[in-house]
Amino acid sequence: MPSLIVDIVTAIGTRRVVALTGAGISTPSGIPDYRSPNAPPRRPMTIEQFMSSPDFRQHYWARNHLGWRHMDAAKPNDAHRALSELQRSGRLVGVITQNVDMLHLKAGTHNVVELHGCYGRVRCMSCSWRTTRHRLAKRLEILNPDFADRVAGKGAIEVAPDADAVVSDTADFVMIDCPACGGILKPDIIYFGENASKDTVHQAFSLLNAADAVLVAGSSLTVQSGLRFVRQAHRDGKPVIIVNRGATRGDEFATLKVDHFCEEVLPELSRAIR
Repeated sequence: MPSLIVDIVTAIGTRRVVALTGAGISTPSGIPDYRSPNAPPRRPMTIEQFMSSPDFRQHYWARNHLGWRHMDAAKPNDAHRALSELQRSGRLVGVITQNVDMLHLKAGTHNVVELHGCYGRVRCMSCSWRTTRHRLAKRLEILNPDFADRVAGKGAIEVAPDADAVVSDTADFVMIDCPACGGILKPDIIYFGENASKDTVHQAFSLLNAADAVLVAGSSLTVQSGLRFVRQAHRDGKPVIIVNRGATRGDEFATLKVDHFCEEVLPELSRAIR
């Protein structure tokens, strides 16, 4: 490990860094991911699935009614705290995250761009109505008073990375529509097949432009939403350091690739350069 930290410190030098984070930074906090070594096969939610069928949405919201609680209870780990410390020292300009778990914010980091949204917000697909997941939960608990206890009584619940619990018995779950216009309510999460808003992408590129180097932490860079920032940094001549278990789509653009655990590497790095 010491030699790896020396290599990273050398690659970064005195530059200010923007972090690009993925699911691998949050697995030590108990949030599963899709693509790390030994991760079980999972099918991410698509926007077409969600919008196509009331029955599918009922099934999804029943599962989310349980799964979001697991994500809400998760706490930042050493990797999140290390990035927050780097920011306080002036070495980190901000974080571009592909995660929806809010753990960077819980760790005290600011200038966080949530590329794929956030589990803690809910929006109407037809109008501008918004609410928090906590407030929606209170309404759903009134409509489904015994649902959580009934499902919990059947044993352990598996939770997916997007706060979706694996539950099959959901036919009696009652969901609500938008109270303002009757439209479809959806977690403020970017599903597969959706694009991040232009404003969100602009904010992310602004952070990239303000930094002199990119630190990728816990992302396989499989989807273009994250890979584009690595490609742009490479075109701009900025060092790209990748800390991730397993190969990534950005390895060819990396100044340095470290195949290791974020929660072990980032605290050591923070102590070395802040």
